[in-house]
Amino acid sequence: MKTEQTHDVAIIGGGAAGLSAAVTLARSLRSVVVVDAGEPRNAPSAGAHNVLGREGIPPLELLAAGRREAEQYGAEVHSGRAESVRRCGDGFEVHLAGGGTLHARRLLLATGLIDELPDVPGVRGFWGESVLHCPYCHGWEVRGQRIGVLGTSPLSVHQALLFRQLSDDVTLFLHTMPEPDDETWEQLFALDIQVVNGTVQRLGSGNGVLQTVVLEDGHEFEVDAVAVGPRVVARADLYEQLGGALTEHPMGAFIEAGPMGRTEIPGVWTAGNVNDLPAMVSVSSGAGVMAGAAINADLVAEDARTAVELRRSLSRT
Repeated sequence: MKTEQTHDVAIIGGGAAGLSAAVTLARSLRSVVVVDAGEPRNAPSAGAHNVLGREGIPPLELLAAGRREAEQYGAEVHSGRAESVRRCGDGFEVHLAGGGTLHARRLLLATGLIDELPDVPGVRGFWGESVLHCPYCHGWEVRGQRIGVLGTSPLSVHQALLFRQLSDDVTLFLHTMPEPDDETWEQLFALDIQVVNGTVQRLGSGNGVLQTVVLEDGHEFEVDAVAVGPRVVARADLYEQLGGALTEHPMGAFIEAGPMGRTEIPGVWTAGNVNDLPAMVSVSSGAGVMAGAAINADLVAEDARTAVELRRSLSRT
Protein backbone atom coordinates (compact mmCIF):
# COMPACT_ATOMS: atom_id res chain seq x y z
CA MET A 1 0.00 0.00 0.00
CA LYS A 2 1.28 3.43 -0.95
CA THR A 3 -0.52 6.62 -0.07
CA GLU A 4 0.33 10.30 -0.07
CA GLN A 5 -2.43 10.98 2.46
CA THR A 6 -1.23 12.01 5.88
CA HIS A 7 -3.33 10.41 8.59
CA ASP A 8 -3.78 12.08 11.93
CA VAL A 9 -2.64 8.90 13.71
CA ALA A 10 -0.97 5.66 12.71
CA ILE A 11 -1.54 2.87 15.22
CA ILE A 12 0.85 -0.05 15.09
CA GLY A 13 -0.81 -3.11 16.60
CA GLY A 14 -4.39 -4.29 16.27
CA GLY A 15 -4.94 -5.83 19.69
CA ALA A 16 -7.24 -4.62 22.45
CA ALA A 17 -5.17 -1.48 23.07
CA GLY A 18 -4.69 -0.48 19.45
CA LEU A 19 -8.29 -1.05 18.39
CA SER A 20 -9.69 0.72 21.45
CA ALA A 21 -7.52 3.72 20.61
CA ALA A 22 -8.69 3.57 17.01
CA VAL A 23 -12.35 3.67 18.07
CA THR A 24 -11.70 6.59 20.43
CA LEU A 25 -9.83 8.60 17.80
CA ALA A 26 -12.22 7.80 14.95
CA ARG A 27 -15.17 8.87 17.11
CA SER A 28 -13.40 12.22 17.41
CA LEU A 29 -13.33 12.40 13.60
CA ARG A 30 -9.63 11.72 13.38
CA SER A 31 -8.12 10.05 10.32
CA VAL A 32 -6.78 6.78 11.75
CA VAL A 33 -4.94 3.84 10.24
CA VAL A 34 -4.19 0.63 12.15
CA VAL A 35 -1.45 -1.73 11.01
CA ASP A 36 -1.97 -5.21 12.43
CA ALA A 37 0.47 -8.10 12.00
CA GLY A 38 -2.18 -10.53 13.27
CA GLU A 39 -0.12 -12.06 16.08
CA PRO A 40 -2.06 -11.45 19.30
CA ARG A 41 -0.31 -12.74 22.40
CA ASN A 42 -3.43 -14.45 23.73
CA ALA A 43 -4.29 -16.31 20.51
CA PRO A 44 -3.56 -19.76 22.07
CA SER A 45 -6.08 -19.14 24.85
CA ALA A 46 -9.62 -20.46 24.60
CA GLY A 47 -11.09 -17.32 26.10
CA ALA A 48 -10.33 -13.80 27.28
CA HIS A 49 -11.31 -13.27 30.90
CA ASN A 50 -12.16 -10.34 33.18
CA VAL A 51 -13.66 -8.62 30.13
CA LEU A 52 -16.88 -7.14 31.48
CA GLY A 53 -19.86 -8.10 29.36
CA ARG A 54 -17.79 -10.41 27.15
CA GLU A 55 -16.39 -12.82 29.76
CA GLY A 56 -14.73 -15.85 28.17
CA ILE A 57 -15.01 -14.59 24.60
CA PRO A 58 -12.45 -16.23 22.26
CA PRO A 59 -9.61 -13.70 21.77
CA LEU A 60 -9.77 -13.69 17.98
CA GLU A 61 -13.54 -13.18 18.08
CA LEU A 62 -13.05 -10.19 20.38
CA LEU A 63 -10.49 -8.63 18.03
CA ALA A 64 -12.69 -9.23 14.98
CA ALA A 65 -15.50 -7.36 16.74
CA GLY A 66 -13.09 -4.57 17.64
CA ARG A 67 -12.02 -4.24 14.03
CA ARG A 68 -15.62 -3.91 12.89
CA GLU A 69 -16.29 -1.26 15.51
CA ALA A 70 -13.21 0.76 14.53
CA GLU A 71 -14.05 0.53 10.83
CA GLN A 72 -17.67 1.58 11.34
CA TYR A 73 -16.38 4.92 12.62
CA GLY A 74 -14.05 5.32 9.65
CA ALA A 75 -10.75 3.90 10.88
CA GLU A 76 -8.72 1.95 8.33
CA VAL A 77 -7.33 -1.42 9.42
CA HIS A 78 -4.56 -2.95 7.31
CA SER A 79 -3.27 -6.49 7.79
CA GLY A 80 0.50 -6.43 7.61
CA ARG A 81 3.66 -5.59 9.47
CA ALA A 82 5.25 -2.21 10.06
CA GLU A 83 8.88 -2.85 9.21
CA SER A 84 10.44 0.54 9.91
CA VAL A 85 9.62 4.09 10.87
CA ARG A 86 11.35 7.43 10.64
CA ARG A 87 10.52 10.98 11.52
CA CYS A 88 9.43 12.99 8.51
CA GLY A 89 9.03 16.71 9.15
CA ASP A 90 6.56 17.13 12.01
CA GLY A 91 5.23 13.60 11.61
CA PHE A 92 6.23 10.05 10.82
CA GLU A 93 6.75 7.82 7.82
CA VAL A 94 5.95 4.15 8.38
CA HIS A 95 7.25 1.57 5.90
CA LEU A 96 5.35 -1.67 5.60
CA ALA A 97 6.80 -5.11 4.97
CA GLY A 98 6.20 -6.08 1.38
CA GLY A 99 6.01 -2.46 0.26
CA GLY A 100 3.89 0.53 1.05
CA THR A 101 4.30 3.69 3.09
CA LEU A 102 2.08 5.48 5.58
CA HIS A 103 2.35 9.08 6.75
CA ALA A 104 0.96 10.23 10.07
CA ARG A 105 1.10 13.22 12.38
CA ARG A 106 1.22 11.04 15.50
CA LEU A 107 2.28 7.46 16.20
CA LEU A 108 0.74 5.06 18.71
CA LEU A 109 2.69 1.88 19.45
CA ALA A 110 0.37 -0.87 20.68
CA THR A 111 2.71 -3.68 19.65
CA GLY A 112 2.44 -5.79 22.79
CA LEU A 113 5.19 -8.00 24.09
CA ILE A 114 7.05 -11.26 23.56
CA ASP A 115 6.90 -14.08 26.11
CA GLU A 116 10.37 -15.60 26.52
CA LEU A 117 9.34 -19.00 27.85
CA PRO A 118 11.58 -21.26 29.96
CA ASP A 119 13.65 -23.60 27.81
CA VAL A 120 11.94 -26.74 29.05
CA PRO A 121 10.53 -29.24 26.53
CA GLY A 122 6.75 -29.26 26.67
CA VAL A 123 6.31 -25.72 27.95
CA ARG A 124 5.76 -24.12 24.55
CA GLY A 125 3.55 -26.95 23.32
CA PHE A 126 1.07 -26.51 26.17
CA TRP A 127 1.43 -22.74 26.42
CA GLY A 128 -1.94 -21.02 26.76
CA GLU A 129 -3.70 -24.29 27.55
CA SER A 130 -2.39 -26.22 30.56
CA VAL A 131 0.81 -24.17 30.87
CA LEU A 132 -0.28 -20.84 32.31
CA HIS A 133 1.17 -17.64 33.69
CA CYS A 134 -1.63 -15.50 35.14
CA PRO A 135 -4.02 -16.69 37.87
CA TYR A 136 -6.46 -13.94 36.96
CA CYS A 137 -6.50 -14.88 33.28
CA HIS A 138 -6.53 -18.68 33.69
CA GLY A 139 -6.83 -19.55 37.38
CA TRP A 140 -10.55 -20.32 37.49
CA GLU A 141 -10.10 -22.92 34.76
CA VAL A 142 -7.59 -24.92 36.88
CA ARG A 143 -9.15 -24.35 40.30
CA GLY A 144 -8.88 -27.38 42.57
CA GLN A 145 -6.48 -29.16 40.22
CA ARG A 146 -2.89 -30.31 40.75
CA ILE A 147 -0.86 -27.24 39.87
CA GLY A 148 2.90 -27.14 39.48
CA VAL A 149 4.84 -23.87 39.51
CA LEU A 150 8.09 -23.84 37.53
CA GLY A 151 10.55 -21.73 39.51
CA THR A 152 12.61 -19.43 37.31
CA SER A 153 12.97 -16.27 39.42
CA PRO A 154 12.16 -14.88 42.89
CA LEU A 155 8.75 -13.94 41.48
CA SER A 156 7.89 -17.64 41.23
CA VAL A 157 7.16 -17.71 44.96
CA HIS A 158 4.54 -14.98 44.54
CA GLN A 159 3.06 -17.00 41.68
CA ALA A 160 2.87 -20.10 43.89
CA LEU A 161 1.08 -18.14 46.61
CA LEU A 162 -1.46 -16.80 44.09
CA PHE A 163 -2.24 -20.24 42.68
CA ARG A 164 -2.48 -21.66 46.22
CA GLN A 165 -5.57 -19.46 46.58
CA LEU A 166 -7.13 -21.58 43.82
CA SER A 167 -6.05 -25.08 44.81
CA ASP A 168 -4.99 -27.09 47.86
CA ASP A 169 -2.54 -29.04 45.67
CA VAL A 170 0.28 -26.72 44.60
CA THR A 171 3.89 -27.79 44.09
CA LEU A 172 6.75 -25.34 43.63
CA PHE A 173 9.60 -26.78 41.56
CA LEU A 174 12.67 -24.74 42.46
CA HIS A 175 14.28 -25.49 39.07
CA THR A 176 16.53 -22.46 38.37
CA MET A 177 15.14 -19.96 40.89
CA PRO A 178 17.22 -18.71 43.83
CA GLU A 179 17.02 -20.54 47.14
CA PRO A 180 14.09 -19.14 49.17
CA ASP A 181 14.94 -17.21 52.33
CA ASP A 182 13.75 -18.28 55.79
CA GLU A 183 10.62 -16.12 55.73
CA THR A 184 9.61 -17.54 52.35
CA TRP A 185 10.16 -21.12 53.52
CA GLU A 186 7.91 -20.44 56.48
CA GLN A 187 5.14 -19.14 54.20
CA LEU A 188 5.40 -22.14 51.89
CA PHE A 189 5.27 -24.62 54.77
CA ALA A 190 2.38 -22.81 56.46
CA LEU A 191 0.33 -22.96 53.27
CA ASP A 192 1.18 -26.63 52.63
CA ILE A 193 2.84 -25.84 49.31
CA GLN A 194 5.05 -28.77 48.39
CA VAL A 195 8.57 -27.73 47.38
CA VAL A 196 10.69 -29.89 45.08
CA ASN A 197 14.39 -29.28 44.63
CA GLY A 198 16.14 -30.16 41.40
CA THR A 199 16.13 -29.08 37.76
CA VAL A 200 13.09 -29.84 35.62
CA GLN A 201 14.02 -31.80 32.51
CA ARG A 202 10.68 -31.72 30.66
CA LEU A 203 6.91 -31.81 30.93
CA GLY A 204 5.49 -35.26 30.35
CA SER A 205 2.28 -35.91 28.44
CA GLY A 206 0.06 -38.60 27.03
CA ASN A 207 -2.56 -38.40 24.29
CA GLY A 208 -1.89 -34.70 23.99
CA VAL A 209 -2.60 -34.03 27.67
CA LEU A 210 -0.12 -32.64 30.21
CA GLN A 211 0.46 -35.28 32.88
CA THR A 212 3.77 -34.88 34.70
CA VAL A 213 6.74 -32.73 35.58
CA VAL A 214 9.90 -34.76 35.06
CA LEU A 215 13.15 -33.89 36.86
CA GLU A 216 16.64 -34.50 35.51
CA ASP A 217 17.11 -37.25 38.11
CA GLY A 218 14.11 -39.09 36.65
CA HIS A 219 11.58 -38.37 39.39
CA GLU A 220 8.09 -37.60 38.06
CA PHE A 221 5.31 -35.60 39.68
CA GLU A 222 1.73 -35.75 38.48
CA VAL A 223 0.17 -32.40 37.56
CA ASP A 224 -2.85 -31.11 35.68
CA ALA A 225 -1.43 -27.65 35.00
CA VAL A 226 1.89 -25.83 35.26
CA ALA A 227 2.36 -22.14 35.97
CA VAL A 228 5.42 -20.42 34.55
CA GLY A 229 6.73 -16.89 34.76
CA PRO A 230 8.17 -15.99 31.35
CA ARG A 231 10.43 -13.01 30.89
CA VAL A 232 8.31 -10.54 28.96
CA VAL A 233 9.87 -8.03 26.58
CA ALA A 234 8.05 -5.24 24.76
CA ARG A 235 8.00 -5.36 20.97
CA ALA A 236 9.95 -2.14 20.62
CA ASP A 237 11.85 -2.28 17.32
CA LEU A 238 10.07 0.77 15.94
CA TYR A 239 10.54 2.71 19.16
CA GLU A 240 14.25 1.95 19.14
CA GLN A 241 14.49 3.04 15.50
CA LEU A 242 13.26 6.44 16.63
CA GLY A 243 15.96 6.62 19.30
CA GLY A 244 14.04 5.21 22.25
CA ALA A 245 15.30 2.62 24.71
CA LEU A 246 13.64 -0.04 26.82
CA THR A 247 13.45 0.17 30.61
CA GLU A 248 14.32 -2.93 32.62
CA HIS A 249 11.77 -4.43 34.99
CA PRO A 250 11.86 -7.52 37.24
CA MET A 251 9.47 -9.15 34.77
CA GLY A 252 11.41 -8.11 31.65
CA ALA A 253 11.64 -4.84 29.72
CA PHE A 254 9.10 -2.21 28.64
CA ILE A 255 8.72 1.22 27.06
CA GLU A 256 8.43 3.80 29.79
CA ALA A 257 5.56 6.22 29.31
CA GLY A 258 3.33 8.63 31.20
CA PRO A 259 -0.11 7.82 32.65
CA MET A 260 -1.82 8.31 29.27
CA GLY A 261 0.89 6.68 27.19
CA ARG A 262 3.03 9.64 26.12
CA THR A 263 6.68 8.63 25.67
CA GLU A 264 9.82 10.72 25.83
CA ILE A 265 9.88 10.84 22.02
CA PRO A 266 7.71 13.74 20.79
CA GLY A 267 4.66 12.56 18.91
CA VAL A 268 4.92 8.95 20.05
CA TRP A 269 2.47 7.27 22.43
CA THR A 270 2.13 3.71 23.71
CA ALA A 271 -0.75 1.61 25.02
CA GLY A 272 -1.17 -1.89 26.39
CA ASN A 273 1.50 -4.45 27.27
CA VAL A 274 4.23 -2.56 25.43
CA ASN A 275 4.40 -0.15 28.38
CA ASP A 276 2.42 -2.09 31.02
CA LEU A 277 3.77 -5.63 31.13
CA PRO A 278 1.13 -7.26 33.40
CA ALA A 279 -1.88 -5.53 31.79
CA MET A 280 -4.80 -7.85 31.02
CA VAL A 281 -7.13 -7.42 28.06
CA SER A 282 -9.52 -5.03 29.79
CA VAL A 283 -6.66 -2.92 31.18
CA SER A 284 -5.01 -2.74 27.76
CA SER A 285 -8.31 -1.71 26.22
CA GLY A 286 -8.72 1.07 28.78
CA ALA A 287 -5.16 2.22 28.16
CA GLY A 288 -5.95 2.43 24.45
CA VAL A 289 -8.94 4.67 25.16
CA MET A 290 -6.86 6.97 27.36
CA ALA A 291 -3.98 7.13 24.86
CA GLY A 292 -6.43 7.89 22.06
CA ALA A 293 -7.96 10.72 24.10
CA ALA A 294 -4.50 12.10 24.92
CA ILE A 295 -3.41 12.03 21.28
CA ASN A 296 -6.62 13.74 20.18
CA ALA A 297 -6.12 16.45 22.81
CA ASP A 298 -2.53 16.94 21.61
CA LEU A 299 -3.72 17.31 18.02
CA VAL A 300 -6.50 19.70 19.09
CA ALA A 301 -3.90 21.90 20.78
CA GLU A 302 -1.69 21.83 17.70
CA ASP A 303 -4.61 22.62 15.40
CA ALA A 304 -5.57 25.56 17.62
CA ARG A 305 -2.02 26.94 17.53
CA THR A 306 -1.98 26.59 13.75
CA ALA A 307 -5.33 28.37 13.42
CA VAL A 308 -4.09 31.24 15.59
CA GLU A 309 -0.90 31.60 13.56
CA LEU A 310 -2.90 31.58 10.32
CA ARG A 311 -5.32 34.18 11.63
CA ARG A 312 -2.46 36.41 12.73
CA SER A 313 -0.72 36.11 9.38
CA LEU A 314 -3.92 36.98 7.52
CA SER A 315 -4.52 39.99 9.77
CA ARG A 316 -1.09 41.34 8.85
CA THR A 317 -1.78 41.24 5.14
